Amino acid sequence: MLDVTMRPEPEEDGRLIVVSNRIPRGNVPAGGLVFALHEALTGAGGLWIGAAEPTEQALDGLTPIDDGAAGGAYEKATFALTDREHRGYYLGYANSVLWPLFHHRPDLLEITEGDFEAYAAVNRRVARAIAAIAKPEDLIWIHDYHFLMVAQELRNLGVTARIGLFLHIPFPNPNDVMALPQVAALSPWLAAHDIVGLQTRRDVAAATETLRHDPKVQILPNGSLARGGRQFRVLSFPIGIDAEGFAATARASTPPELQLADGAPLLIGVDRLDYSKGLVHRFKSFGEYLSRRAPGDARATFLQIAPISREDVSAYQDIREELEQAAGSINGAHADLDWTPIRYVRRHIDRDVIAGLYRRAQVALVTPLADGMNLVAKEYVAAQDPDDPGVLVLSHFAGAAEQMDAALLVNPFDHGSFADAIETALTMPRADRVARHAELMQGVFEEDIAWWTRVFLSRLRMVTPLPQTTY
Repeated sequence: MLDVTMRPEPEEDGRLIVVSNRIPRGNVPAGGLVFALHEALTGAGGLWIGAAEPTEQALDGLTPIDDGAAGGAYEKATFALTDREHRGYYLGYANSVLWPLFHHRPDLLEITEGDFEAYAAVNRRVARAIAAIAKPEDLIWIHDYHFLMVAQELRNLGVTARIGLFLHIPFPNPNDVMALPQVAALSPWLAAHDIVGLQTRRDVAAATETLRHDPKVQILPNGSLARGGRQFRVLSFPIGIDAEGFAATARASTPPELQLADGAPLLIGVDRLDYSKGLVHRFKSFGEYLSRRAPGDARATFLQIAPISREDVSAYQDIREELEQAAGSINGAHADLDWTPIRYVRRHIDRDVIAGLYRRAQVALVTPLADGMNLVAKEYVAAQDPDDPGVLVLSHFAGAAEQMDAALLVNPFDHGSFADAIETALTMPRADRVARHAELMQGVFEEDIAWWTRVFLSRLRMVTPLPQTTY
């Protein structure tokens, strides 16, 4: 549950200004974060700002988008980005420095001269664009690691509106943070917000401990932090899904025929191709399970869907090669003429089809090495038939593990115990499956994406805007 005490909201607010790296064009897809932000903006009115396609030249200000998707309820606009900035700000600093650092992989940092300067330039451009239009009564909601500097730049430009940040990825521990070349700047970046929202209590503890190392930060008796003459709070807001909508999609979906033997169980994994997802460990653990099976045991098939992402980053090329080698080795050792144990798909599959596959699968393997939340776990639960549900095998390192302890929790680094969990999931009696699923489903449906949006914005509205200083 959320670790904040709610108080009555003020009656009057300005508009909601949302900032995210990506902004939907055309029809807004059902479900997920994009849908939630669309609903929040539709209800409150306001402006959604995201990155434009890279061009040769970037100018200040915002470019309106008039695609009709908002139905007149709110506005959409983009900020400019050059090709060089896209390489430095997005592929470079954001995804080759911040992403691995925040996912506890400082060994994968690629620190390239000029990348931080590009990141800073983009953050300053976004801040100038917002400062030109923001009013003191507005709510500014910044999303994710692409914009860690924006709030500080806004404060330096004199913006006094309430500013919230929600970080969708994990927060690094204090030792890992030291690998960031701009480590001294991280504390003032965070302190410029009124609310810093993180996924889990574990992330809040890591962020608070990191901030504690800054001699200018005070931790107040009420749990707030103070720096530079102002107060801010770091709180957990575990994100949810559109549970009702996803469940309806799964019920209506007819998954493709997979040509499995009668009674053969299906396991499924759905992830972006990313080193944080633990895909190689997952394949090896499934291989360990296969090595233990007796000749007459059911011939389980594991379907892993892992669309390629960020191919221009070398760490992603490495994980792709390693995963393909693992799949080939395991299939070579265990496959038969009419059975391929691992089916590995690295292209995009439509969400409706995936919903049906979730409902079809007896087991889901959601086993990241580090993850802010992992909504696949919640989607799998929502997609199940409550009378005959499948079993969720979930990593301790997924943020979702804090809310979903009725899943089979595993350490993805321990291939032996992971293989044991697969065996347990495939042989679990129906009554146990139903009981576990009922507990998981209650949380997924009660703390859905609408709940998450409502609670975060309610907490941000409680803040009393105060004159700001420079940090």
